Amino acid sequence: MSGRTVLITGASTGIGLATAKALAARGGRLFLACRSAAKGRAAVAEVVAASGNHDVDLLDLDLADLASVDKCARDFASRGEPLHVLVNNAGVAGHRGLTEDGFELTFGVNHLGHFALTMGLLDLLVASGPSRVVNVSSDAHYSARTVDFGALRRVTRPVTGYAEYRVSKLCNVLFTQELARRLAGTGVTAYCVHPGVVASDIWRKVPWPVRPLMTRFMIDTDRGAETSVYCAASPEVASASGLFYDRCREREASPRATRRLAEELWAHSEQWTGQR
Repeated sequence: MSGRTVLITGASTGIGLATAKALAARGGRLFLACRSAAKGRAAVAEVVAASGNHDVDLLDLDLADLASVDKCARDFASRGEPLHVLVNNAGVAGHRGLTEDGFELTFGVNHLGHFALTMGLLDLLVASGPSRVVNVSSDAHYSARTVDFGALRRVTRPVTGYAEYRVSKLCNVLFTQELARRLAGTGVTAYCVHPGVVASDIWRKVPWPVRPLMTRFMIDTDRGAETSVYCAASPEVASASGLFYDRCREREASPRATRRLAEELWAHSEQWTGQR
């Protein structure tokens, strides 16, 4: 990763922090995009200490606020840096509420905020090519039947919000597939990964006693970061794009991830974010 610039969302804790440490150890120039400035500064210090790489900076990003997403993309572009790898890692689960722009919170953070960020940085990714976009999804997408676009503007009803989480992860897969189709031949490739079932901070809003039961047998964040690091750095996948990876191997995505649904999601996402 020497000479490669990487931007990682949600890098203050969990899989994102583990991914940052691994890529920094490989010599990458790192930008950690975090919602909390205090946690972000602590993460930068931790990455530097763990990797010995001092080329690590912090960006302010709240994926639940499209104005913040737009500002983050503009702030990064104004630095005059290239962008070789964008890791859309941040995510939430078990949260109930709406984003600042009126979208169901899990969908808004897990998909829509990342869509807006990617589109805001797309010209830079193309100009920096060969470059990569890595979207952290989940095998939970297999159990999502479809995307109810009307429901994406309402607060989730179930306590755990797991149904909405599954839909958001299906959206990650659909976005990756459509991004790959649209960027074919540009030098930008896109990957979608299942990190494993990881005991990370993503579950922090799932209420007790459900959360400890859910996380008891999950893997740790270092193992959870392995497939993200593989897709971000491995020469083995350099010519691939639009595929789903699990345990550093290609895996067939859900048959419900159709081109028609991906195109519909893209059209809604463009309209809702104002990004084209």
